[in-house]
Amino acid sequence: MKIYLRMRKSTASPTKGKKPMSSLYLTIKTRPGAKLKYEWLGLHIYEKAKTNLEKDFNKETLLLAESIRAKRLIDLQTTANGFISSVKSKISFLDYFQKLTESRAEESDGNGGNWKSTYEHLKAYCDKNDPTLEEIDENFLEGFKEYLQKNIARRGAGKLNVNSAQSYFNKVRASLREAHKNKMIKTNPCIHVKGIKGQDTARKFLTLDEIKKLSATPCESQLLKQAFLFSCLTGLRWSDVKQINWDKIEFDQTDGYSLHYAQQKTKNHEVLPVSEQAIKMLPEKNSTTIDSDPIFKDLTYNTWMNKQLQSWIYDAGIKKKITFHCARHSFATLQLTLNTDIYTVSKLLGHRHLKTTEIYAKIVDEKKVFAAAKLNQFSFS
Repeated sequence: MKIYLRMRKSTASPTKGKKPMSSLYLTIKTRPGAKLKYEWLGLHIYEKAKTNLEKDFNKETLLLAESIRAKRLIDLQTTANGFISSVKSKISFLDYFQKLTESRAEESDGNGGNWKSTYEHLKAYCDKNDPTLEEIDENFLEGFKEYLQKNIARRGAGKLNVNSAQSYFNKVRASLREAHKNKMIKTNPCIHVKGIKGQDTARKFLTLDEIKKLSATPCESQLLKQAFLFSCLTGLRWSDVKQINWDKIEFDQTDGYSLHYAQQKTKNHEVLPVSEQAIKMLPEKNSTTIDSDPIFKDLTYNTWMNKQLQSWIYDAGIKKKITFHCARHSFATLQLTLNTDIYTVSKLLGHRHLKTTEIYAKIVDEKKVFAAAKLNQFSFS
């Protein structure tokens, strides 16, 4: 393993009154044949130091950069040989969790939002304390679990939803698993701490008749209407509907339309058969549209959009509290109601585990029991 300190000269045009400065960075190679990694240090030195002040500045900056390089090398050698890094274990747990949060937010807006909420609760729980990564133990986790389950007052009085508390606690557990995997801590303190048990929630969905009503009802935002109905007919999440481009839709004479995309949540690459009815829901291309453009590029997710959606639902005579994600639920229950086998539905939804899809199967079973019970009102002689 090798780490070198490098310098890159400024490529920007020189600003009047300011001398050009070079950026310092590290090149890291963990083993022969491994991909070279780069770490920009945020440090700069004068390209042509002339005065004693400039020369001293360069000297001190280079000493600091060399110190960072040495720490990185020790850290890399320590973890490579199965030892725990004493440097990493002493970093702030909140800082570590915040960096993970930023990483998750880049991967997915929805999941990133969950991590951000967890981080805010962690800050509130820690109050003015700032524990290091190695100081996180079973007592800390049990205390945070109790905090989530009992007294949440960050946004006023009231308790967190059980499933929200479960989700936030699982984020902390995930962060510690990753720290242990990366040899930042000796043991994972989560091993002997039970998680928060979630509750089954009633998933809101629309029936086929209700989807037909929506299709026939005007919406204040035509783009929102098209996107929601497209989700109802494909099962795509909001994050996937928002990011798909025109060039992801393909047509084959034998198999018809299909969508080739990578799920924002899982990053898995999927090929999704798409019905002609779903294709009709797409907005029309105009003269300036290019294939790499997002299909629903002007659609934004905000409070106003949610109000528009709910207003449209009520205008259609549907008395349900519906969010955009309910379109995905509607697709799943509709497919199972139409007797599509659960394995196929699971694949259409892009689920990694069949157990996730079974939640929808329970909904359909309940509907069947209710339908059978209706026969009790009839009497036969």
